[in-house]
Amino acid sequence: MQRINLLTLNALLVMSTLLSGCESMFDKLDHINKPPPMAEVVNPQQKPEYKAMSWPMPETPPPEKQYANSLWQHGARAFFRDQRAARVGDILKVNVKINDKLQFNNQTEGKRTTIDTAAAPALLGAANKIIHFLPAVSPDPSSLLNVSGNLDTKGTGTVSRQDVLTTQIAALVTQMLPNGNMVIDGKQEITMNKDVREVAVRGVIRPQDINSDNTIDSTQIAEARITYTGRGQLNDMQEPRWGGQVVDAISPF
Repeated sequence: MQRINLLTLNALLVMSTLLSGCESMFDKLDHINKPPPMAEVVNPQQKPEYKAMSWPMPETPPPEKQYANSLWQHGARAFFRDQRAARVGDILKVNVKINDKLQFNNQTEGKRTTIDTAAAPALLGAANKIIHFLPAVSPDPSSLLNVSGNLDTKGTGTVSRQDVLTTQIAALVTQMLPNGNMVIDGKQEITMNKDVREVAVRGVIRPQDINSDNTIDSTQIAEARITYTGRGQLNDMQEPRWGGQVVDAISPF
Protein backbone atom coordinates (compact mmCIF):
# COMPACT_ATOMS: atom_id res chain seq x y z
CA MET A 1 0.00 0.00 0.00
CA GLN A 2 2.81 2.38 0.88
CA ARG A 3 4.58 1.59 -2.40
CA ILE A 4 1.40 2.45 -4.33
CA ASN A 5 1.14 5.78 -2.50
CA LEU A 6 4.76 6.62 -3.37
CA LEU A 7 4.16 5.75 -7.01
CA THR A 8 1.04 7.92 -7.04
CA LEU A 9 2.95 10.81 -5.47
CA ASN A 10 5.75 10.50 -8.02
CA ALA A 11 3.23 10.42 -10.86
CA LEU A 12 1.53 13.56 -9.54
CA LEU A 13 4.87 15.36 -9.29
CA VAL A 14 5.76 14.42 -12.86
CA MET A 15 2.33 15.50 -14.12
CA SER A 16 2.54 18.86 -12.30
CA THR A 17 5.99 19.46 -13.76
CA LEU A 18 4.75 18.65 -17.26
CA LEU A 19 1.69 20.88 -16.83
CA SER A 20 3.80 23.81 -15.65
CA GLY A 21 6.12 23.30 -18.60
CA CYS A 22 3.16 23.13 -21.00
CA GLU A 23 1.69 26.31 -19.49
CA SER A 24 4.99 28.11 -20.01
CA MET A 25 5.13 26.77 -23.57
CA PHE A 26 1.58 27.98 -24.32
CA ASP A 27 2.44 31.42 -22.92
CA LYS A 28 5.43 31.63 -25.24
CA LEU A 29 3.33 30.49 -28.20
CA ASP A 30 0.76 33.16 -27.39
CA HIS A 31 3.43 35.86 -27.47
CA ILE A 32 5.14 34.82 -30.71
CA ASN A 33 6.22 37.89 -32.69
CA LYS A 34 5.03 40.09 -29.83
CA PRO A 35 7.03 41.95 -27.19
CA PRO A 36 6.73 40.52 -23.66
CA PRO A 37 3.96 42.21 -21.66
CA MET A 38 4.84 44.69 -18.96
CA ALA A 39 3.74 44.21 -15.38
CA GLU A 40 0.59 45.98 -14.25
CA VAL A 41 1.12 49.20 -12.31
CA VAL A 42 -0.32 48.68 -8.83
CA ASN A 43 -0.10 50.28 -5.42
CA PRO A 44 3.17 49.04 -3.81
CA GLN A 45 1.33 48.50 -0.52
CA GLN A 46 -1.05 46.06 -2.26
CA LYS A 47 1.67 43.80 -3.63
CA PRO A 48 1.65 40.26 -2.15
CA GLU A 49 5.32 40.56 -1.15
CA TYR A 50 4.85 43.98 0.51
CA LYS A 51 5.35 44.10 4.25
CA ALA A 52 5.30 47.19 6.43
CA MET A 53 8.59 47.68 8.22
CA SER A 54 8.76 47.70 11.98
CA TRP A 55 11.93 48.86 13.71
CA PRO A 56 12.95 49.83 17.25
CA MET A 57 12.42 53.57 17.11
CA PRO A 58 13.27 56.43 19.49
CA GLU A 59 10.54 58.55 20.99
CA THR A 60 8.63 60.76 18.57
CA PRO A 61 10.03 64.31 18.81
CA PRO A 62 7.63 67.12 19.73
CA PRO A 63 6.09 69.07 16.82
CA GLU A 64 8.11 72.00 15.58
CA LYS A 65 7.00 75.46 16.57
CA GLN A 66 5.11 77.34 13.86
CA TYR A 67 5.71 81.05 13.33
CA ALA A 68 2.52 82.62 12.00
CA ASN A 69 4.17 85.92 10.98
CA SER A 70 7.10 84.33 9.14
CA LEU A 71 7.17 83.43 5.45
CA TRP A 72 10.16 81.14 5.97
CA GLN A 73 9.36 77.64 7.23
CA HIS A 74 11.88 75.88 9.41
CA GLY A 75 13.86 73.20 7.51
CA ALA A 76 12.79 74.39 4.03
CA ARG A 77 15.41 74.83 1.31
CA ALA A 78 13.22 77.01 -0.92
CA PHE A 79 11.66 80.33 0.03
CA PHE A 80 8.09 79.35 -0.78
CA ARG A 81 8.09 75.55 -0.61
CA ASP A 82 10.46 72.67 -0.07
CA GLN A 83 10.38 70.55 -3.24
CA ARG A 84 11.93 67.48 -1.66
CA ALA A 85 9.91 64.34 -0.94
CA ALA A 86 8.56 64.48 2.59
CA ARG A 87 5.25 62.58 2.70
CA VAL A 88 3.77 59.24 1.69
CA GLY A 89 3.04 59.37 -2.02
CA ASP A 90 5.85 61.83 -2.87
CA ILE A 91 8.36 60.92 -5.56
CA LEU A 92 12.13 61.29 -5.54
CA LYS A 93 14.88 60.22 -7.91
CA VAL A 94 17.46 57.62 -6.95
CA ASN A 95 20.90 57.75 -8.57
CA VAL A 96 22.04 54.14 -8.82
CA LYS A 97 25.80 53.98 -9.17
CA ILE A 98 27.37 50.57 -8.69
CA ASN A 99 30.97 49.89 -9.62
CA ASP A 100 32.04 46.78 -7.76
CA LYS A 101 35.22 44.88 -8.48
CA LEU A 102 36.00 41.56 -6.82
CA GLN A 103 39.13 39.51 -7.26
CA PHE A 104 40.35 36.54 -5.22
CA ASN A 105 43.28 34.24 -5.88
CA ASN A 106 43.68 31.62 -3.16
CA GLN A 107 45.97 28.59 -3.05
CA THR A 108 46.04 25.98 -0.31
CA GLU A 109 48.28 22.97 0.15
CA GLY A 110 48.25 20.47 2.97
CA LYS A 111 50.33 17.35 3.61
CA ARG A 112 50.21 15.00 6.59
CA THR A 113 51.78 11.63 7.30
CA THR A 114 50.96 9.57 10.41
CA ILE A 115 52.36 6.26 11.67
CA ASP A 116 51.11 4.65 14.89
CA THR A 117 52.46 1.35 16.27
CA ALA A 118 51.39 -0.27 19.55
CA ALA A 119 52.84 -3.42 21.15
CA ALA A 120 51.25 -5.73 23.71
CA PRO A 121 53.81 -8.45 24.64
CA ALA A 122 51.58 -10.37 27.03
CA LEU A 123 48.07 -9.48 25.92
CA LEU A 124 47.01 -10.73 29.37
CA GLY A 125 47.41 -14.28 28.11
CA ALA A 126 44.95 -13.73 25.25
CA ALA A 127 47.54 -14.53 22.56
CA ASN A 128 47.78 -18.18 23.58
CA LYS A 129 44.00 -18.52 23.64
CA ILE A 130 43.73 -16.99 20.16
CA ILE A 131 46.31 -19.45 18.80
CA HIS A 132 44.51 -22.35 20.52
CA PHE A 133 41.08 -21.57 19.05
CA LEU A 134 42.33 -20.14 15.74
CA PRO A 135 45.47 -21.96 14.68
CA ALA A 136 45.54 -20.07 11.38
CA VAL A 137 45.88 -16.77 13.26
CA SER A 138 49.30 -16.02 14.70
CA PRO A 139 49.20 -12.57 16.31
CA ASP A 140 52.47 -10.69 16.74
CA PRO A 141 52.40 -9.11 20.24
CA SER A 142 55.26 -6.76 19.27
CA SER A 143 53.11 -5.18 16.56
CA LEU A 144 49.57 -5.64 17.76
CA LEU A 145 48.45 -2.28 16.29
CA ASN A 146 50.09 -0.78 13.24
CA VAL A 147 48.27 2.13 11.57
CA SER A 148 49.69 4.46 8.95
CA GLY A 149 48.09 7.30 6.96
CA ASN A 150 49.08 9.73 4.25
CA LEU A 151 47.12 12.87 3.32
CA ASP A 152 48.04 15.22 0.51
CA THR A 153 45.64 17.98 -0.58
CA LYS A 154 46.03 20.89 -2.98
CA GLY A 155 43.48 23.55 -3.87
CA THR A 156 43.44 26.55 -6.14
CA GLY A 157 40.62 29.07 -6.44
CA THR A 158 40.39 32.20 -8.58
CA VAL A 159 37.46 34.64 -8.71
CA SER A 160 37.47 37.75 -10.88
CA ARG A 161 34.32 39.83 -11.30
CA GLN A 162 33.40 43.41 -12.07
CA ASP A 163 29.87 44.87 -12.04
CA VAL A 164 29.05 48.36 -13.32
CA LEU A 165 25.55 49.85 -13.24
CA THR A 166 24.72 53.55 -13.65
CA THR A 167 21.10 54.63 -13.95
CA GLN A 168 18.44 56.82 -12.38
CA ILE A 169 15.04 55.63 -11.23
CA ALA A 170 12.07 57.40 -9.66
CA ALA A 171 10.87 55.94 -6.37
CA LEU A 172 7.70 56.44 -4.37
CA VAL A 173 7.58 57.12 -0.64
CA THR A 174 5.44 54.27 0.70
CA GLN A 175 5.83 54.65 4.46
CA MET A 176 6.89 57.18 7.09
CA LEU A 177 8.68 55.69 10.08
CA PRO A 178 8.20 57.16 13.57
CA ASN A 179 11.69 58.67 13.65
CA GLY A 180 11.14 60.56 10.38
CA ASN A 181 12.88 58.15 8.02
CA MET A 182 11.08 57.13 4.85
CA VAL A 183 10.61 53.81 3.09
CA ILE A 184 10.87 54.07 -0.69
CA ASP A 185 9.91 51.66 -3.46
CA GLY A 186 10.58 52.24 -7.14
CA LYS A 187 10.39 50.13 -10.27
CA GLN A 188 11.10 50.86 -13.92
CA GLU A 189 10.52 48.68 -16.98
CA ILE A 190 11.91 49.36 -20.45
CA THR A 191 11.02 47.39 -23.58
CA MET A 192 13.80 47.18 -26.16
CA ASN A 193 13.70 44.84 -29.17
CA LYS A 194 11.09 42.51 -27.61
CA ASP A 195 13.06 42.34 -24.37
CA VAL A 196 12.07 43.95 -21.08
CA ARG A 197 14.71 45.41 -18.77
CA GLU A 198 13.56 45.93 -15.19
CA VAL A 199 15.24 48.09 -12.54
CA ALA A 200 13.88 48.13 -8.99
CA VAL A 201 15.03 49.76 -5.78
CA ARG A 202 13.74 49.56 -2.20
CA GLY A 203 15.04 50.67 1.16
CA VAL A 204 15.01 53.26 3.95
CA ILE A 205 16.34 56.82 3.57
CA ARG A 206 16.80 59.85 5.78
CA PRO A 207 15.16 63.15 4.75
CA GLN A 208 18.40 65.04 5.37
CA ASP A 209 20.20 62.88 2.78
CA ILE A 210 17.89 64.07 -0.02
CA ASN A 211 19.62 66.66 -2.19
CA SER A 212 18.07 70.00 -3.04
CA ASP A 213 17.16 68.67 -6.53
CA ASN A 214 15.11 65.88 -4.90
CA THR A 215 17.66 63.15 -5.66
CA ILE A 216 19.48 60.67 -3.44
CA ASP A 217 22.41 58.35 -4.10
CA SER A 218 21.91 54.61 -3.76
CA THR A 219 24.82 54.47 -1.29
CA GLN A 220 22.68 56.41 1.21
CA ILE A 221 19.84 53.88 1.22
CA ALA A 222 19.70 51.60 4.26
CA GLU A 223 18.55 48.00 3.75
CA ALA A 224 18.85 48.68 0.02
CA ARG A 225 17.47 46.09 -2.39
CA ILE A 226 18.50 46.92 -5.95
CA THR A 227 17.70 44.52 -8.78
CA TYR A 228 18.43 44.70 -12.48
CA THR A 229 16.83 41.87 -14.42
CA GLY A 230 15.38 41.16 -17.82
CA ARG A 231 12.95 38.91 -19.62
CA GLY A 232 12.15 38.23 -23.22
CA GLN A 233 13.80 36.54 -26.20
CA LEU A 234 17.39 37.20 -25.07
CA ASN A 235 16.70 35.83 -21.59
CA ASP A 236 14.96 32.76 -23.08
CA MET A 237 18.01 32.01 -25.24
CA GLN A 238 20.36 32.25 -22.25
CA GLU A 239 18.17 30.27 -19.84
CA PRO A 240 18.40 26.44 -19.94
CA ARG A 241 15.27 24.55 -20.98
CA TRP A 242 12.95 23.58 -18.14
CA GLY A 243 13.56 19.86 -18.78
CA GLY A 244 17.28 20.32 -18.27
CA GLN A 245 16.62 22.31 -15.10
CA VAL A 246 14.47 19.49 -13.71
CA VAL A 247 17.14 16.89 -14.50
CA ASP A 248 19.84 19.10 -12.96
CA ALA A 249 17.73 19.61 -9.81
CA ILE A 250 17.03 15.89 -9.17
CA SER A 251 20.31 14.44 -10.40
CA PRO A 252 22.55 13.29 -7.52
CA PHE A 253 25.68 13.42 -9.70
